[in-house]
Amino acid sequence: MGYLMRCSSSRERILMKMISEGKARIYTGDGVFYNPKMSQLRDISVLFLKAVSARKSRVLDSTAATGVRAIRYSLEAGAKDVTLLEINRKAYNYAKRNARLNKLKLKIINTSIQEFANTHRGSFDVVDLDPFGSPAPNIFDIMKLSWDGTILMITATDTAVLCGAHEGACVKIYGSKPLHNEMCKEAGIRILLSYTAKVASQFNFGIVPLLSISDMHYMRIFLRLEFGAQKAIDSVKTTGLGTFCRKCYSFTFARGVAPSIQQTCSKCGSRMEAFGPLWLGRLYEKEMIKKMLGKKSIPLLNTIYEELDVPMFYSIPKVTKNIGISSVSHHKAIEKLRKMGRIATLTQFEDEAIKTDATTQEVIKAVRSLKQRT
Repeated sequence: MGYLMRCSSSRERILMKMISEGKARIYTGDGVFYNPKMSQLRDISVLFLKAVSARKSRVLDSTAATGVRAIRYSLEAGAKDVTLLEINRKAYNYAKRNARLNKLKLKIINTSIQEFANTHRGSFDVVDLDPFGSPAPNIFDIMKLSWDGTILMITATDTAVLCGAHEGACVKIYGSKPLHNEMCKEAGIRILLSYTAKVASQFNFGIVPLLSISDMHYMRIFLRLEFGAQKAIDSVKTTGLGTFCRKCYSFTFARGVAPSIQQTCSKCGSRMEAFGPLWLGRLYEKEMIKKMLGKKSIPLLNTIYEELDVPMFYSIPKVTKNIGISSVSHHKAIEKLRKMGRIATLTQFEDEAIKTDATTQEVIKAVRSLKQRT
């Protein structure tokens, strides 16, 4: 890491910091956003573009900032035709400087996503949307820049909204009622996918999720658009509502535009809490993750690859608390459920939690049996 001091005028001195990330070197400085904690996400995004063979793709980084993502896509994923958008004039100048520093010829435009989407002719094969806060205001615009087969990479950092800390904001922005408990991260990812599917359907696109990640303060979805009225209809029908019982930890799901939901818990008779609409289809494409892991091993991706891809999970500490016993190892709970003939795995969404095809009663039975043996 090095530093370069330069004067922009006789009255102003700007400290520019040089940073190395991946194969890129970039300058950043005051008033130009760069988050080093997101470098792993950029690592994953580079691996993803390698896996989808984006070398010949037309790539749009719609929220470029310093340009580090697009520069890495060029240097590491081999993308040749890359366009960057940055509305902030200062960041735009840094992006241009950083492209020159890395000896790259990138198309860098000082404009907003909305203006570009309404004036640009032509579509992109890959569109990256990584704004500060919610991506919802820009998803409609990036659909205008897409076509059949376009890959979208969309980041949300408004996790407090998607995780239910601000329920009213989630209803307003995403049209969905969130969960505000240990399952909120997965529910948030599924709300974001549901919202994207509904916006995409207005352009006759269906969505195919390829990878979904919730880590630290962000959620990110990677998906492919498929053109066709029936594709759009099928995607919207893959959304639905969930119900959750806070007393016995049971949950149910109902797909469709206006599904009938379970009002009362069939296990304990308590009133069920409804949440959604949310995406009830798969979150990942295993073959895609396998390709990515073939290029570089990342613990988060390893967990996702092994994870059972079904809606929601069981927090073992929460289950044991609900049934009034001290906690047991979630690893042992997985082993026990597998011995019972069920599928059970770890999950990226919560520590000490498991994904399984077992019923709530079977999970409770497995946990109780482990306690009886200790």
